Amino acid sequence: MILINNYILAILCCVVCCVCWGSWANTQKMVATDNKWSFELFYWDLTIGLFLTASLAALTLGSMGNEGRTFLQDLEVFDWKSIKYAFLGGVVWNFGNIFLTAAISVAGMSVGFPIGGGLAWIGGIIFNYLLIVFAGQMYPGNQVLLWLGVIVIIIAIFICGKAYAKLPTSKTNTPKMGILLAIIAGIAIMFFYGLVVKSLDPFYVAGGSGTLTPYTGIFCFAVGILVTTPIFNSIAMRNPVKGEKVTMKEYFAGSVRTHFIGILGGFIWMGGMVVSFMGAGAANPAISYALSNAAPVVAMVWGVFVWKEFKEAPSEINKLIAAMFLLFIAGLILITLSN
Repeated sequence: MILINNYILAILCCVVCCVCWGSWANTQKMVATDNKWSFELFYWDLTIGLFLTASLAALTLGSMGNEGRTFLQDLEVFDWKSIKYAFLGGVVWNFGNIFLTAAISVAGMSVGFPIGGGLAWIGGIIFNYLLIVFAGQMYPGNQVLLWLGVIVIIIAIFICGKAYAKLPTSKTNTPKMGILLAIIAGIAIMFFYGLVVKSLDPFYVAGGSGTLTPYTGIFCFAVGILVTTPIFNSIAMRNPVKGEKVTMKEYFAGSVRTHFIGILGGFIWMGGMVVSFMGAGAANPAISYALSNAAPVVAMVWGVFVWKEFKEAPSEINKLIAAMFLLFIAGLILITLSN
């Protein structure tokens, strides 16, 4: 398999992942804007894209090169405990991501991501930090800078919630609903990365306690998503947070372009996941997760400057958005310097 062992290249992998994780929701916005396609219908295609990308990565990058076992060799020697952690990571992420896509549908990228993604960001940093500690290892970086970065991000999240709550009712019908959905998403998603890491062989990544290679872990993670989407998304379709109930008949009536865009969204997100784990061994999991999950910063740029989600907001709200953006950047810099 192919892995990145150089620290600088590993950091670049995290940056690529950050861009991917902050950009995939543009595909959701595209189909919602062009075709009034609900997030529930979009989610079926997103899941297909996620699974296909993980499978393709495992069969190509995970089966090439001379480092470690290939994907198929790894499947022959796996143990159920390791598979279970990666699979559970997929279940947890999928549960949270359903709420995140709902939050984006209700509140937009520039609110759903900073709150939901921001909570997942700081929670994941703490969770991955504890994985390293409980594995009997010392955190290899500057803990003061790491926790200062976490505190700054928490402040940015509170500012985002305050800004969204101040929007006129004409701009949002359910401000509290958007914030609540994002909070639930963040609480769930914060655990997924650590669970996948726990399934991996510690030879490949610090904090791992399993036997899987990174590509096998990602594949099992994707299986967890594929298996649970029919459950989670069917419930979402019957209980919409916005608009009317939708059916599978409407999904199959969608155009090829609409389905392709949804699958592309899955390719973008899972592509980021693959790249992140390629370098997770060279950059410890806490730092890898922290940089990869700076996605709220990228999503804010898309939401504010491309989709104009705060175009008609009062100047007071624009000042809060600017402060939030700067604080996220400051937190990202502090966390990066902590390693």
